[in-house]
Amino acid sequence: MNINSRELTAAVKELTACAEKISALESVSLESFVTEETMLIIVDIVNGFVREGAMASPRVEDIIPPSAELLRRCNAAGIYSVALADCHSGDCAEFSAFPPHCIRGTSESEIVDEIKTVGGYELIEKNSTNGFHEEKLRRLIDGHEKVSTFIVVGDCTDICVMQLCLSLKTYYTAADRKCRIVIPADCTETYDSPLHSADFANIAAYKLMSDSGIEFVSTIK
Repeated sequence: MNINSRELTAAVKELTACAEKISALESVSLESFVTEETMLIIVDIVNGFVREGAMASPRVEDIIPPSAELLRRCNAAGIYSVALADCHSGDCAEFSAFPPHCIRGTSESEIVDEIKTVGGYELIEKNSTNGFHEEKLRRLIDGHEKVSTFIVVGDCTDICVMQLCLSLKTYYTAADRKCRIVIPADCTETYDSPLHSADFANIAAYKLMSDSGIEFVSTIK
């Protein structure tokens, strides 16, 4: 794949436009969601992506308070909630792409205390970036036949969150079923490192998911 200067200029223009759209996102009300048709999915708000270990990023810390509050409000509204938690075997194949992290039995694989304290969610451990591959999640989705709307929060925007959302969307599409996926921007983040610009990754993920019909909002009030 070759990219010339003209294409690079066009790409920068597109990224700038996406950044402006993200800044202009509007909020939606939780009351606008139909309880029995909605599911909240919390993705990887675990210690190993926030507070300790090779993949931890302080940047992700900011999504914890609004995510915990959204979970509390979903519980009060009767909306079913699921929390996915990275929980790897010691020799996980994923470690060929990422440093060892969130190994089963360690505190890294635990949901952060703020989310634990709220509770009220179904915990699903996952051994890959894409939690959709976990049979338990698919059984829960299939078992909630009325659910067609998903509120997705967590990290990382461009990896675990995006892979889950695209899989969900295409899963429903393959069955000729409508599926609405809503991502509140204040509850979604990715990590920053010398080889991974969080700002770029967030914008790129927004573009890819938006083009697939996934809806972004500023917050769910």
